[in-house]
Formats: sequence, structure tokens, C-alpha cells
Amino acid sequence: MTSPLSSAQAARTALATRLRHLRLDAGLAGHQLSEACGWHPAKTSRLEHGHAIPSDTDIRTWCTACDADGQAEDLIAAMRSATSMYMEWKRLNRAGLTSLQQEIVPLVEHTRQFRVYCSNVIPGLLQTPAYAAAVISAYGTFHGTTDDVEAAAAARVKRSRVLRKRGRQFAFLIEEAVLHSGLAGPETTAAQLDHLLELTTLPQVSLGIIATRASRPLWSMESFTIYDNTQVGIELLSARVTVTAPGEITTYERAFADLTTRAVRGDGARALIERAAAAHR
Repeated sequence: MTSPLSSAQAARTALATRLRHLRLDAGLAGHQLSEACGWHPAKTSRLEHGHAIPSDTDIRTWCTACDADGQAEDLIAAMRSATSMYMEWKRLNRAGLTSLQQEIVPLVEHTRQFRVYCSNVIPGLLQTPAYAAAVISAYGTFHGTTDDVEAAAAARVKRSRVLRKRGRQFAFLIEEAVLHSGLAGPETTAAQLDHLLELTTLPQVSLGIIATRASRPLWSMESFTIYDNTQVGIELLSARVTVTAPGEITTYERAFADLTTRAVRGDGARALIERAAAAHR
């Protein structure tokens, strides 16, 4: 698999290169630009090599020093785009867990084809309120933010209404181990699995389970969602990564297709879910 960080890094590198070219076009040496900007030369070096992300003020100051004020807003837009590709959870959490759930609503509403692979928990669109609260509580505890777990869980479940809207197709792949996770209590997990069985009856929903002992083309990996064929969202322990480069999207599409060939679906999937639910009762 291509690293999910490569799109973000490429965007940051491109921005750093543009800043360097502005300096060179202005005929300024690194120390001269640093002096004009009023900061240490080490900062100029970090920005030009993509080792630091410039602020809006940094970019405007840089452009002024290079007599290129007209390019500032374009560079700021490029910087914000690059930054949004790799967002640390600690930064996203500042607005609260509920806001984090609501932020993705426009993308969910706009998407017509969802392909979701989960290696750790039941996918968010398939979660019950109690299971969602358990997952979000565990996440919040780890990241040190648990103020609005119930509201965040309600916001997550509200998003699942999209499952019943016309014109959508949903393909889910989950690892069998997810069915036996101890993240939520036995009663909550059993109810979640019962809900999962109900959702498999929806004609627009396809659910595949990758059995623990199945031969497979790929190992389990980070959970990801492919939105139509334009964007991939990847959840890492420390950050959310957004991939928009066509080549990388193709990589995730290929991974999803390969894993699909080894997944159990239909009656086979329901049998695995029923067995797991019985074990939690």
C-alpha cells in the first residue's frame, strides 16, 4: 500500500517549492529574505524544505519581502488545502467531539457510492447509539476529550439516515475480529450485531466479512472510506488523512477490490454475525 501520508507530504512540498521559487525570482538569498521578514534564517530553511507549515501571516510576509503580494492569497489557499490533507486529532478535537461528527455531514450527503473498510470497529454509519457512545468514549478518553460523548454519538447516528436515501450504494468490509471486540459491553455489542443483521436486508447495503482464518491478498490495515471515486478518508491513531491524488485513490480502490474477493457475504456473513452475537449474550 502507498503511504496515506504521501498526498499530504507532496502538497506541502509543492507549497515549500513555490515559496523558494518566489525568493529566487526576487533575487534574495535566504538570509536576506529572513532579515526582510524579521525572523531567524532557520525558519526560512524550515519553510523552504517543508519541515514547517507557514501561517497566513508568514505567507503574506514572505510575499511582501519578495514583492509578490498578488500571490499571497493563492499560496494561502494552497497551504490550507495541504494542511487539511493531514489533520491531527488533537487539533480536530478542539471544537469538541460533536463538531467532529458534524463536520463530515456535507461530504456524506454529497456522496453516492461508499466503500468502507474497517479493521477495528463497526463502521460509523452502521452503529447503534449505545455502541457509538462506547466507541467515541474510548476515543475521547485516549485523546483526553470526553465532554460531549452522548451528543457526539447522537450526531454520528443521525448521519446514518443516509443509508435509507435513494440513489446511494454502500459496500462495507469488516474484519471478523470486529464482531468479537470487547470495546463495548456484551449487551451493547449483541444489540449492535442484531442491528447489523437488520441492515444487511437493505438492498442498497452490501456487507462483507473477512474471516479470521481466510486466505487473503492483503493484511488488515488502517480503516478507510472511499467517497465515490474522488476522495479517500483514512483514520490513523494520531490523525485523519484525506487522499485526493488519483493514483492513491486507485491504490485504495484496488485494495478494497482485493479484500472483497476474500470476504464472506450473504448467508455466510449473517451466520458469522449471529454466532458472534450469541457469544456476547
